[in-house]
Amino acid sequence: MQTASNQMFEQFEHSLSMIRHASVDVLQLLKIYVAEGKDPRWFLEQLEQARLNLGGWTNVAKRLHLNDAEMSEFTLQLRHLQQAVPQYERGQNVHENQRIAALRFLSTLEAVKAKQPRLRYDTKVGEAGDDLQTQARRQLRALELTIKALVSQAWPDTLQLTNHLKLQFGADNVRRWLTLGNSGDILSGMMFSELALLLVDKKEFARHYSTIFHTATSLTYLVDPRITLQAFLEHCRQLRNAVISGRPLSSAELALLDSYSQQIAGPVQRAFELKKTGVNPSTYMIVDDAALQEFWDQAIERDKESGGDTTSVSDNIEGQGRHAKRTPEEREQLISGMLWGAVGVMVLAIIGGAIWIFSSEVAQRPIPRVPTAEALESTELEVPSPRERLSSLGVTWDAFSLRSAIDRNDVKVAQLFLQGGMNWELSWTEQAMAIKNDEVLELLLRYRMQMDEPKPCRRFINDVSHAMINGQKLTMMRKSYLQTFCSRPPVIARQYHELELAQQRMQSQPNELNKKWLDIQQAIYDQIR
Repeated sequence: MQTASNQMFEQFEHSLSMIRHASVDVLQLLKIYVAEGKDPRWFLEQLEQARLNLGGWTNVAKRLHLNDAEMSEFTLQLRHLQQAVPQYERGQNVHENQRIAALRFLSTLEAVKAKQPRLRYDTKVGEAGDDLQTQARRQLRALELTIKALVSQAWPDTLQLTNHLKLQFGADNVRRWLTLGNSGDILSGMMFSELALLLVDKKEFARHYSTIFHTATSLTYLVDPRITLQAFLEHCRQLRNAVISGRPLSSAELALLDSYSQQIAGPVQRAFELKKTGVNPSTYMIVDDAALQEFWDQAIERDKESGGDTTSVSDNIEGQGRHAKRTPEEREQLISGMLWGAVGVMVLAIIGGAIWIFSSEVAQRPIPRVPTAEALESTELEVPSPRERLSSLGVTWDAFSLRSAIDRNDVKVAQLFLQGGMNWELSWTEQAMAIKNDEVLELLLRYRMQMDEPKPCRRFINDVSHAMINGQKLTMMRKSYLQTFCSRPPVIARQYHELELAQQRMQSQPNELNKKWLDIQQAIYDQIR
């Protein structure tokens, strides 16, 4: 029999081989013709060339029949693979994170092929028969029950749990869960993404679950175990939706689900064996066919009643189901709008009165036909508005077009959008930061009051941190953005907490990676404090 390491090696090798073949088909569709595919770094470079040839990621996405989010996911998974496998020669040692990266990108390639029928590459890495499909349904059930058990252990009092959920998610969501769920079991009415959020939320994780999941051998795919857990549970949500819709999982998805189960349930199982928790995940895998079918029948019924689990697993509960408080800028804009509205009403009243008086005078005496200054001005051509100028350029007035202009460093188009009053979000600058589109980034800083993304710093700091861990620098532009948007007491306090966690991790597991992560958190904290 093959050992687990040999199976992992062969699966990884086979996955890379299929990715190389798939890269040839994808690039051909993007008008880049190559004889054979190479390593992930090469594929990423060729995609960048296709972007330049076709005039932007928007045109690349159109050829692949992908929307903006799907195109971003495609490039993100390829970057993760490239970082895990910068160069590879057959026979090298393979670790689990490399295999996961290869399978996740292979799964993404499957989704692209489903969108674009002209792609014909193969993505099969093994068997996907009925027995394996049944095993996958058991694993997804076990993961869901494990999460429920962990939450129930953290909140043993049902009333306290209900009040906590009401405070975090709002009364409307709690009423919905109580209606959908079993009597006395509010968790049974929650969607998988909502259950997962209770586990990976930053505060909940630190308070109740970090001691279970912070182990040296699991959840190291991304730098932070919590972020890794979030990414894996998000893919589990997608796989669960596939099962509910009746679509069999592919061989790559089955292999990934098996890895996710080990990575997520493994630390809980070890904690149970060490008597650090009362949750035993292995018991949830023991279920007969009838009970398993009943579980999925109920899941399908609740999915129909709730309208489907379409929300991605977030990394924090803040703002879920509640109206976010207006920022000072939003309040200023609201007050300004009301004042200008009042001024407009007064101007209309004045104009109306003037017209009435003017009409009365005209009726009484003739007016000399002498051209006034106002009449002369009215004959001059009006200057076209920013929207009209964009329309003449063939650019649609929408947020997607502004984001595309930012990505391609098109300062002229971006400035017209901003002059026209369109708001922008800090998350839209990720690609511009990565490829140093400083011109458009400086433009956005000049229109900082139009940045209306609520609580943007958690994601922005996370993006900066991971860019730096992958070799990028804390540039002057990144420093300017951190100081402009993130130098606020709540953000500073949160970053100080991140710095403390990095220090603790360095003390418990001193190595080069943890040292680098500590330096990054310190550098970011120094910029915003």
